[in-house]
Amino acid sequence: MIERAILDSYPQVAGKCPPVMIMPASPKIEVPADYTCTTAMALGKCLSLMSQPGATAGPKLNPIQVAETLADCLTKGTLKDEFSRSFEGVTVTKPGFVNFVLRKDYVCEQVMNLIRNGVTIRHQGHGRVIVDYSSPNIAKEMHVGHLRSTIIGDCIARLLEYANYDVLRLNHVGDWGTQFGMLLALLSERFGNDYVKFTSEISNLQAFYKDAKKRFDEDEEFKKRSYETVVRLQSKDEKALEAWRHICEISRREFNTIYKRLGVEKLVERGESFYHDHMKQVLSDLESRGLLVEDGGRKLLWASESRKANDIPLTIVKSDGGFTYDTSDLAAIKQRVEEEKGTRILYVADNGQAVHFQTVFGASRRVGYANENVKLEHVGFGLVLGEDKKKFKTRSGDTVKLADLLDEGLQRSMAKLIEKNRQEELSEDEMKAAQEAVAYGCIKYADLCRDRNKDYVFSFDQMLEDRGNTAVYLLYSLTRIRSIKRKADLGCLEDILNRRQTEIGSLPLQLSHDREMRLAKFLLRFPDVVLQCIDDLLFHLLCNYLYELSGVFTDFYEACYCIEKDGDQAVKIHLDRILLCEATASIMDKGLTLLGLKTLSRM
Repeated sequence: MIERAILDSYPQVAGKCPPVMIMPASPKIEVPADYTCTTAMALGKCLSLMSQPGATAGPKLNPIQVAETLADCLTKGTLKDEFSRSFEGVTVTKPGFVNFVLRKDYVCEQVMNLIRNGVTIRHQGHGRVIVDYSSPNIAKEMHVGHLRSTIIGDCIARLLEYANYDVLRLNHVGDWGTQFGMLLALLSERFGNDYVKFTSEISNLQAFYKDAKKRFDEDEEFKKRSYETVVRLQSKDEKALEAWRHICEISRREFNTIYKRLGVEKLVERGESFYHDHMKQVLSDLESRGLLVEDGGRKLLWASESRKANDIPLTIVKSDGGFTYDTSDLAAIKQRVEEEKGTRILYVADNGQAVHFQTVFGASRRVGYANENVKLEHVGFGLVLGEDKKKFKTRSGDTVKLADLLDEGLQRSMAKLIEKNRQEELSEDEMKAAQEAVAYGCIKYADLCRDRNKDYVFSFDQMLEDRGNTAVYLLYSLTRIRSIKRKADLGCLEDILNRRQTEIGSLPLQLSHDREMRLAKFLLRFPDVVLQCIDDLLFHLLCNYLYELSGVFTDFYEACYCIEKDGDQAVKIHLDRILLCEATASIMDKGLTLLGLKTLSRM
């Protein structure tokens, strides 16, 4: 409506209009307001700078005047009827804000829609979004370094799917490199020519990999045989391929165990091996177009024709004739655009890979594998630090295994539940569900509630706090809200709606207390927060919203009785307030689920 008001009032800005900026009104604003539009200031500058060819810029327009013109168009012009269905008032304040107040009946109507239809979002995402995340290496255990990519990537995919985008979740695992030459060479050495039969003998793939790596680093003859084996593998030697498949399957089972524990689903494995033939096609294409530069036996591709002193080229072919990560990433972009029809491709990887992705993206633009209609984005993140503020490691200095981290989370969460005497209230199954929800939820939430670009200190003690902006606090808040309906003994949501129909008919939701209305309006912001997360890829915005929502609910609950009792007997049940509680629980449940947390009815 504001965009239309701008064009109705100032048709000369068509095609040049600044973006409409709307935000929740600040509590410091001097007039009643729910939302504020700040576009009048930018629009005033735009109008001042516009002029006819050969003429000078006009006088600077006062943003207050622009804001008043827009307000009049919304409330008195052709948009009046449409606008008045949702808003009861508009004010203009310095330095050029247009402030809006929602109609109470509109708010009540929207909350009732939420109650009846669930937490849906009126947004239809366009184009296919590909999210590349997690990406462990075959034959190696997942470690804490994979934690952030997996958690953040899963959250991105959940948010995009909720906003009705077509999402493809890809796991670009390392399954085609030198490590397989080492593993197969060691298998051959230990089990002879029939080594394929003995891949099942690898009971501990990680230990076997360490043995192979040690031999590779110390024995030149073994290193030579490893490289030769890689060549045989990549030349599709059947015996090497069969052993490779067995090893990949061993790793895949271990990875899937971790993913299941973390609730990570629909992740399609596309290893480097998948792109092997695509890499050959890329090499042939770049050579035929004369885009590669020879350098000491290597074949390089520069991201731009006008090279700068600090530019780094992509190595498409190594001096030994092999491909590199650069080659596979370039081939992956080509395949994802041409075959998968991706229009937005997100790579969830640590900030240390920023230059690599910047170079790959630049090269893909240069050679035409991704045009300007395809968005290529590196979703970077900081390191996980120990409490000593150094890179998170075990006491012995080893990398922390992800499975061990999750196990410790389970132990600590159970200890916390027992400390709170929850075993006296919960059944054995409920205790187990609470243990897992708290353990995995606190690890995920501690990551997502911070600006992903920054490092963060991993501390179970802080994660398991039941106060403040933590998973434990929010999970507990949700179960507390859900318990209100149980205390009222009202049955399911349909039962409540039927009872309300019998008692007060089909009247709209009756919300009159200012705390009721504040909570209702806060609930209606949820879709905006989700879409902002999708645009900015900053998930702490959603975490902060849920934490603030729990506070707004507490203010409502303390001031507005849902159940009035005389002793243990319920004297009066306020059905509309119970429904407002249910709406809050639905929003919190959806928000936590989008973050990848498993919610509970009892905790």
